Amino acid sequence: MNSQSVAGLLGAIVASIVMVVAVAYGPIGQFGKPVKQPASLQQPVPVQSVPVAPAPRGPVIREVPN
Repeated sequence: MNSQSVAGLLGAIVASIVMVVAVAYGPIGQFGKPVKQPASLQQPVPVQSVPVAPAPRGPVIREVPN
């Protein structure tokens, strides 16, 4: 075996390992991904009809005459 055939064999081994890891961590396309639900099936969030109390404010500082 010459150096070119050894390099080709090692390159094929490395390439196959990279492909296995790529498929294991991130499948290509829609393979392995969950099916997306259409937006029309989602329930709308109900609107709150009662007004919310305003947030508490800090102390009011008034100018005092001298």
